[in-house]
Amino acid sequence: MENFSVAKLAVAVGTYHIDRPYDYKIPAHLADTVVPGVRVCVPFGKGNRKTEALVLSVTAGSGERALKAIESCVDASPVLSHALLKLALWMSDRFFCTVYDAAKAMLPAGMWLKDGVLRSGDKTVTLVSLAIPAEEALCLAGQKRARARQQATILELLAQLGAVSVPELLYFTGASRSSIKALITSGAVVTEEHIVLRRPAVKTVTGDPITLNHAQQRVFDGLVQQLFEATPQAALLHGVTGSGKTAVYLMLIEKTLEAGRSAVILVPEIALTPQLLSTFTAYFGDRVAVLHSALSLGERFDEWKRIKAGSARVVIGTRSAVFAPVKDLGLLIIDEEHEHTYKSENIPRYHARDVAKYRCVSAGALLVLGSATPSVESMYSAEAGKYTLYRLETRFNDGDLPPVIIADMKEELKNGNGGIIGAVLRRELASNIDRGEQSILFLNRRGDTPLVACPACGYTFTCQRCSVSLTYHSANGRLMCHYCGYSEPSRGDCPECGGKLRYTGAGTQKAETELNALFPGVGIIRMDTDTVTLARTHEEHLTRFREKRIPILLGTQMVAKGLDFENVTLVGVLSADQMLYINDFRAHERTFSLITQVVGRSGRGSKPGRAVIQTLTPTNDVIRLAARQDYNGFYARELALRQLAGSPPFSDIIMLTASGTDETTVLRGCVTLKSTLLNYLAGEDVRVMGPVPAAVMRVNNRYRYRILLSLRTSRQLRDTVAHVIRQFAADKAFRGVHVYADADPYDL
Repeated sequence: MENFSVAKLAVAVGTYHIDRPYDYKIPAHLADTVVPGVRVCVPFGKGNRKTEALVLSVTAGSGERALKAIESCVDASPVLSHALLKLALWMSDRFFCTVYDAAKAMLPAGMWLKDGVLRSGDKTVTLVSLAIPAEEALCLAGQKRARARQQATILELLAQLGAVSVPELLYFTGASRSSIKALITSGAVVTEEHIVLRRPAVKTVTGDPITLNHAQQRVFDGLVQQLFEATPQAALLHGVTGSGKTAVYLMLIEKTLEAGRSAVILVPEIALTPQLLSTFTAYFGDRVAVLHSALSLGERFDEWKRIKAGSARVVIGTRSAVFAPVKDLGLLIIDEEHEHTYKSENIPRYHARDVAKYRCVSAGALLVLGSATPSVESMYSAEAGKYTLYRLETRFNDGDLPPVIIADMKEELKNGNGGIIGAVLRRELASNIDRGEQSILFLNRRGDTPLVACPACGYTFTCQRCSVSLTYHSANGRLMCHYCGYSEPSRGDCPECGGKLRYTGAGTQKAETELNALFPGVGIIRMDTDTVTLARTHEEHLTRFREKRIPILLGTQMVAKGLDFENVTLVGVLSADQMLYINDFRAHERTFSLITQVVGRSGRGSKPGRAVIQTLTPTNDVIRLAARQDYNGFYARELALRQLAGSPPFSDIIMLTASGTDETTVLRGCVTLKSTLLNYLAGEDVRVMGPVPAAVMRVNNRYRYRILLSLRTSRQLRDTVAHVIRQFAADKAFRGVHVYADADPYDL
């Protein structure tokens, strides 16, 4: 009977319901290479389609079972450590995804196969060096000078420099490639391929000595004590905008590095990464690596390699940087921890905060959550003693928080001003422009006009594939869908009755047009997803704003977080109401956080700042609390409402979404799902609600309905939900209906 080793693999299966470890035979010639954490190619399914898989474990086998054999190895050494493999298994259970999808989220995109080959690999340059001693090379150069001048020049340069890349050698000597080939043939020089790391450009700044004030020092001392505890620790740092949280982070990272451990810092937006990277590089040099989606495939791949090799001990990045393969994780910081961008909207639907908790517990590391407006869940955990709570209640420079003017836009309408910029904000902008100071304006809607309709017959322009209105974009004169990308040319009359169309509402494009009319010749930078599309354009916009002192920066939530410009003394929130009345239990929290954060961009330098909030509901509690920067008041109000509604943190939510091209079938599927769940969960303290249409019911011709489970989640309950999903997927009556589960969804 043949004896061989068996590998348990997480195969790149297409669907969640057939995900499980699959056994494959390890051929003798691959026995030393197939180890846990290595990716392999295997035949899968009835058609033996070539598929990628990840090795989870290796055990002894025998000839008792007929197993398919692994065909080849993708990696020469493991790409995932034992700790990250365990994390992938935990994510599969926690976030209702396949193990392969969890593992895929941990690796840079360029490492995955496309048509059987890697999308991105090492960048190499060909180096030319001497194969003979330098003295002999100079002697040979003298002999060749008369009849082969180019070869002589090459030998002289190599004798001086040792090794030079082929392009540089050709450039500095003026020689041809044939001259290099001739020297190789004669044995005078040799070539070798040298790996070059692709590094993102970093704007270097001087790292001045850090001096902490009394409040910062108190927080730092407490965090350092937790950093060196024998057991994993977690802390929530609640610091008002401009309180100097970054300085505390820097000092804490320095202590982590001194202890021989590594640190990871997460930020919510790519736009925040360049300025933070410059600051951290000034203090920690080449030990800093950056990971975010705006890097090229090659840059991400090489930064990941530096981290895995231990060359980079400080990692800065957006959500996916939580998976950075650092050596001996000691500290993980999530800045602006309340932000929704830490929640992935794609498979696997993980929250970076949950993954960070798992990694810190596994590594015995310190988790620090920092925010001026902590999420209700995090503050509740801090008050319950799960996190240690630290507060920074004043700005670092002892400056006052900016006073806020609440501008009633109903009065503007009564006075005949139907524009986006009210009289109060217009006056404050003019004052800033006169003084040479800068302003930031926030409007959380891109495009020109969100609704185009006919007042005569009520006709509205809607997407042909989605159940949403088309948004007018003045830049290209088209009506566009922000969900599927459908667009059509705009027109001046109604296609139904021929009446004149009315353009209602406003986005950033329309605000920019109005600002240009109000302040002709004044520089304006607009930042939204229409203007920020290519790598590093976030940085280009912000650098222009800082260095050229452009008077006005207008944008969506890209401009609301983490930016620090000493010459910004005015912030304007153009429409506070549009975020407030969304059918989502987090709408008030989101509105409060965004307004508080953007107001905090004002007056961060030596000059005093102020802010203007434009609203149609000036007496609204959330807007008034945000204007006062009163987080404690908002938290108490919001917690009471959450308790009445049974929302997080008093319960957990699992959302099941069913989608398909036939609405009736999707609805029938949801009814079946609900009935099955109620049967399995009978006797459990679980509320099953729905089915209800998604906020946008139809996207790209697929109808979406949802079922909500309100419960205290546990491994047993998650296993039950997973079983119901797998059972539904195997039901041929609902072929074509796709169901997925999302634990703790951000948008309902």
